[in-house]
Amino acid sequence: MDWLLEHGIRIGVLVLIAVAASWAARRTIPRGVRLALARQRLDADEEAHEAIALEEQAKRSSTLSHALVRTAEAAVALLVGFLILGEAGFALGPLIAGAGIAGIAIGFGAQTLVQDVISGIFILFENQYAQGDSVRVSGIAGQVQSVNLRRTILRDIDGILHSIPNGEIRVSSNMTRGFARVNVNVSVGYGEDLDRVRAVIDAAGAELAGDPEWADRVLEAPAVLRVDAFEDSGIAIKVLGTVRPTTQWAVAGELRERLKAAFDREGIEIPFPHRVLIVREPSGDGDPR
Repeated sequence: MDWLLEHGIRIGVLVLIAVAASWAARRTIPRGVRLALARQRLDADEEAHEAIALEEQAKRSSTLSHALVRTAEAAVALLVGFLILGEAGFALGPLIAGAGIAGIAIGFGAQTLVQDVISGIFILFENQYAQGDSVRVSGIAGQVQSVNLRRTILRDIDGILHSIPNGEIRVSSNMTRGFARVNVNVSVGYGEDLDRVRAVIDAAGAELAGDPEWADRVLEAPAVLRVDAFEDSGIAIKVLGTVRPTTQWAVAGELRERLKAAFDREGIEIPFPHRVLIVREPSGDGDPR
C-alpha cells in the first residue's frame, strides 16, 4: 500500500505530464509553424498570385504541423515510458544499455527505414509537396492524402490508395504548386486558314476566362501559342493558358467543349484519320488488274 501511495502518485503525475505535453504540442506547434511561415517573404511569382501563395502556405503549415506533432508525441511517450518503468522498479541503466545494443542491431536491419526518415525530413522541410497537392512520385500520380517522415500516401484517380516509402522517391513532380497550365493540342484540316483558326480559338479562350462560372479559376485566358506539328490528318495547334492549381483538368475539358462548338459554328474542320480502299475487279483470265 505504501508503494502504491508513493510510486502510484508519481506514475499518475507522469501520465498527467505526458497528456499535458501532448496537448501543449498540439496547441503550440501548429501556431509556431504558422508564424514561422508567415514571416517568409513571397518571391515575385508568388506575389503576382498572392491568394494562391497563401493557400499553398496553409497546406504546408498543415502538413508540417501534423508531422511535427506526431513526432513530439512519440518522443514524449518514449521519455515518460522510461520514467514510469523506473518508478515501477526497473533498473534503467541496463535497460537503456540493452535498448542501445538492440537499437544498433535493429539499425543494421532497418537501413531502409532510416533512409525513409531522412528522405521524409527533406521532403517536408524543402516543401516538395504537401497534403492536398496533386503529384507524381515513383511512377504513381495522385493526390497527397498524408505525408510524414516515413511514407507518403497518395489516392489516384481510380480511388486507389498508395503508400510509398519516402526512401523510394527519387523524383517528385508537383502538378499543383503555385499555378497550373492548360496545355491542349487542337488539330485542324490542312485547308483551313490558320489566322482565322487562331482568332476563333483565342475568342473561345477569352470567353471562357470571362465566364463568371470559370473566371475565378482562370488566371490567363487560354490562347494559341504556336503551330505545334504537321500530323498525318491535320495541323496541330498548341493552346496554352494559366489556371489555379488543381483546376487545369476541368478547365481543359470545358475549353475542348467550347472549341468543338466554335469550330462547328465557323465550319472549321476537325480532321480524323481516313482510310482509302482500292477495289480492283478481276480481268477475264481471273487475275486482278
